[in-house]
Amino acid sequence: MPKLCERAATSGRRVPLPDRAKLQIGLLFLCEALTRSSAIIVLTTLALVGRRLAPDLTLATLPLALVPVATTLTTIPAAHFMRRRGRRPGFALAAVIGILGAAVAAAAVWMDLFLLLCVGALLIGSVNGFATYYRFAAGEVASPEFRTQAISLVMAGGVIAAVLGTTLATQTKDLVVGHPFVGSFACIAVLQGLILLIVSRTKLPAPTPETEADDGRPLGTIAGSPTFVMAVLGAVASWGLMSLLMNATPLSMDRHHHAFADTANVIQWHVLGMYIPSFFTGSLIKRLGERPMLLGGIALIGVSAWINMGGTEVMSYMIGLAVLGVGWNFLFVSCTALLTGTYQTEGERARVQSANDFLIYGTMIVSTFAAGPLEERIGWYELNQAALLVTAIVGAAFVLLIWRERRGLPN
Repeated sequence: MPKLCERAATSGRRVPLPDRAKLQIGLLFLCEALTRSSAIIVLTTLALVGRRLAPDLTLATLPLALVPVATTLTTIPAAHFMRRRGRRPGFALAAVIGILGAAVAAAAVWMDLFLLLCVGALLIGSVNGFATYYRFAAGEVASPEFRTQAISLVMAGGVIAAVLGTTLATQTKDLVVGHPFVGSFACIAVLQGLILLIVSRTKLPAPTPETEADDGRPLGTIAGSPTFVMAVLGAVASWGLMSLLMNATPLSMDRHHHAFADTANVIQWHVLGMYIPSFFTGSLIKRLGERPMLLGGIALIGVSAWINMGGTEVMSYMIGLAVLGVGWNFLFVSCTALLTGTYQTEGERARVQSANDFLIYGTMIVSTFAAGPLEERIGWYELNQAALLVTAIVGAAFVLLIWRERRGLPN
């Protein structure tokens, strides 16, 4: 049976990417941009809506907290659904769930029903459990020589979202007179409808008849590879550290009496730092390799923590968060590319990708919840000091894993 990660023979010249593959990558780029835009609207509005509708103010962020929980719980079922039915039906199902979730949330705001808002949040969060595989789908339609660039370019959709999402969140808040935020969720439904339309135009690889019978190696066997451990550790560290520092930033800036506009500006620069490098990260990985790039990524995250420790001025936050975004991009894209080389069959692909993303989103839940209490109890300087220590430990683990990988040693 042919291996998914088999590398095509090259003759020293660059193999051009077929126009059909370019079209599919472009469509996935649009899906990623619209999905991220929806996510930004959710992040901007859901906590505020929760505070208005919650019977107890301590429950105000419960709907927002349910979003990553739903994402985490959906990643594994989504992977196995797409393994059997294909990427396109999976992405289409996610868009339908997104439309339904946005409609439920809008109805909840209209009728002032907190419990219904929680149901809508769960449905909206489930969308991301499917949408997280856009980057893998891009790698599957591209030639082996262009796989890393394809993954990186699709993730660049976040650049569009950084502008579109924040603009839509502001412009649609009062769209329905007398019912703030109903327009925001209606906008999410429209965005998900556009995704459904775009997905219907894609031509992604369909499952083969051998898919059901081919289970490949157990996940435990694959996980014994230093390459797998390095890819998963890097992905988890990138999201965990980024979520921790990003979510603590608004709290710290508020504590030091910075204006909300300054905080929004800092977060926007952070998001741009996360996604603008995607236009060239793939080319850098192709030139330098995944391992040097992931080492550079974890180093940049450490640099961002060091910058954050330098003061609480707006510029310090802005530079630190922008560097954090770039470090996240280098580390996460490199680890995603590295992960694609750890599986050999359709069955292995589903297990590896779902396990990777389940761990990522599980870590995000922990780091997101921990950001507030840690910033409150130990402070901004000490929080970044702890983050710097974690980056040093992860960097040392990378060096050890690379050495074991080259020596062919088990973990």
